[in-house]
Amino acid sequence: MARRARIAVFGYFVLAGFVMGLWAAGLPSLNDRLDLGPARLGSVLLLISGGALVSMLVAGPLVDRWSSRAVCWFSGPVSAAVLLGPALAPGYLWLAVLAVVFGMGLGVTEVAMNTHSVEVEHAYRRPIISAFHGTWSLGGAAGGGLTALVLQAGLDAQALLVVAAVAVPFVYIPFARLLLPARASGSESEAASGSEATSGSGSEEGAAGSRRDGSRARAGSGLRWGLVAMLGLAAFAGHLSEGAAIDWAALHARWVLGTDPAAAPIAYTIFSVAMTTIRLLGDPIRGRLGSVRTIQLAGLLATCGYVLVLVSPLVGEALRVVCAWTGWALAGVGLATVVPVIFSAVGAAGGQVGRALSLVTAFGYSGLLVGPAVLGYVAEASSLPVALFVPAVLAAVVALTGAPAIRALDTEHPRVVVPVRS
Repeated sequence: MARRARIAVFGYFVLAGFVMGLWAAGLPSLNDRLDLGPARLGSVLLLISGGALVSMLVAGPLVDRWSSRAVCWFSGPVSAAVLLGPALAPGYLWLAVLAVVFGMGLGVTEVAMNTHSVEVEHAYRRPIISAFHGTWSLGGAAGGGLTALVLQAGLDAQALLVVAAVAVPFVYIPFARLLLPARASGSESEAASGSEATSGSGSEEGAAGSRRDGSRARAGSGLRWGLVAMLGLAAFAGHLSEGAAIDWAALHARWVLGTDPAAAPIAYTIFSVAMTTIRLLGDPIRGRLGSVRTIQLAGLLATCGYVLVLVSPLVGEALRVVCAWTGWALAGVGLATVVPVIFSAVGAAGGQVGRALSLVTAFGYSGLLVGPAVLGYVAEASSLPVALFVPAVLAAVVALTGAPAIRALDTEHPRVVVPVRS
């Protein structure tokens, strides 16, 4: 059962990444078809992100009430089907409305499949989440590559989006059938509740402790709001630092280092390859080091990477590009494990994790949403190197807030594992 569910989650992450890859790679064709221009295209992207952010907050309670399996069954196919709206939009106003719907589908799927991933990790009793996020990146690369092949063949990118919106929902169904049953997903919550009740029974001190615990402000899974906020801040910092690399690495190479236009994208490519590789291979690392040390190392490596990027203009002309490339590689290696470690930490607390995970996901997604725009304003007001100080500092925040929050979680919520038949 656990092995089948792991395959299912891999499938969900690959398909979700594939849909996003198709969408992103098809944006130039969409822009040409509707004559959008930078401002209106930027508004569409903002509306997608806003829809996703709102739906993430709604998805958490839905997962806690109906189970991540049930929400995955619905959200996966729907998130692909709603791609049909933007693909067929006849004009900007329709595109704007349908972009919100598309973003909402993406947001619910993000929360549901990540929640199920932590439930599968519980069943495995060892770290496995990082590889899921790595396959999301592979799915995105596949979507982008397929779009490039279609365009090179002289075919229409809009037709590809329409075919994907019709076909991909059916591809989700075999994977959905392999997900953990709802009773297995919720069994850990019941076991945790039962063990707490047993440990507190027959003891006035235990009862008093239970009342004290109950008086604390808590998120849906039993996590204190303070811990959720700290984990959310770490996720926000990690996502903003990641978004800065995605949107500004190539521009830094071109504007600051003066590289050739054909060579400038190599900076982003190095970051992306490093991040994807470590996500695919990062689970044994966390299994050996533990979550606290892993996120400390993640923040340290990402900070060192950004420092190398910042100092690269100051070194000799022959070495500045190599220095920057090394920095982007280190940043990718460090930031690769941030999200998997944080999501796993939320899931390790036991109980219903949907609401807490949706809040942490929304924190992180907001960093990915607002970060690149804020850096653009800072760069416009001063310079791009000054703007990149922001993600450099936030990379350190990942370790400074994530590590103590995870350590507190380990103390307050020792992992309760209920074996699931494989």
